[in-house]
Amino acid sequence: MWDRAPPARRIGAALGRTDPAKTEAYTLECATFHTPDPRALLTEPRRRAYLSAMQVVHWLPRAELPFAAPSRPELLLPQAPVEAADFEIRPTAPAASEAAPQARSGERPKIEIPRPGSTPKVAAKPAEVEVVAPTPRPAPVPPPRFSLQLLRAGSCLLLVELATGQPFQSRDPSYLLLKDMLRAAGLPDAPQIIGEPVRWPLLVRGNMDQGPEAARDFVRGFVQARLEDAPSTCLWLIGLPALRFAANADVEAYYQTLTLDGLGDAWALPGLELLMDEPQRKADVWKAMRQLMARWKSVE
Repeated sequence: MWDRAPPARRIGAALGRTDPAKTEAYTLECATFHTPDPRALLTEPRRRAYLSAMQVVHWLPRAELPFAAPSRPELLLPQAPVEAADFEIRPTAPAASEAAPQARSGERPKIEIPRPGSTPKVAAKPAEVEVVAPTPRPAPVPPPRFSLQLLRAGSCLLLVELATGQPFQSRDPSYLLLKDMLRAAGLPDAPQIIGEPVRWPLLVRGNMDQGPEAARDFVRGFVQARLEDAPSTCLWLIGLPALRFAANADVEAYYQTLTLDGLGDAWALPGLELLMDEPQRKADVWKAMRQLMARWKSVE
């Protein structure tokens, strides 16, 4: 009578195996190695699937298999015995029981029970700090440029603008105009020159502050030092630079009398060059001079 059981089951029964998957894989492997028919050869993926089912991890065929991946050379090397293997022994950390001091046998760990009033308050979210952009530094102010000459005529001091930057010469038109003004005011027409002209800026190079404030402090200090040597009944400020840096005033103060702290009474006048260019201003100078003439004439 013909046994209708599958070939794998019949082979498994003959070999004493009960696992159908392993029996079928063993049957197919035997057919691969011994059958002469190339159509019965297994493909590599299917062969690996059968070997995985039989829990065969490393294996080497007895002959080169067609369509199979090449063998890895490291698998053919002899394995070293376990005793000869070199293992790196790392120092183990001490046990927690050895590191920590042993607790007393009679003591129990204290368990903290949270109380209603001891619950830590959640820290309030810090307010967002408004980032203030740094204020840009003001651009440095270029130093003013001027030249002033201090003179004495009788009981008056004269701080006169040098339009050309050079000291007065005896034949300069501006100096001749100044002599005429002194004769009209009843003062000596040969004024005495006091010191060198004040030229600003003082230094051509350097990091010293030579802005308008520094120039004002220097001019006022220079005139005040001369007033301490010999007092003056009236200080004539002739020219816009003399008016700006000695009295901190502008063109609106022309022909007026100013009272300056530390400098006394001062009279503001246009520059000599401006009086020559605009002769009509001489009438305003003469009108203001007649009102102030009594101050220095009484002293004389």
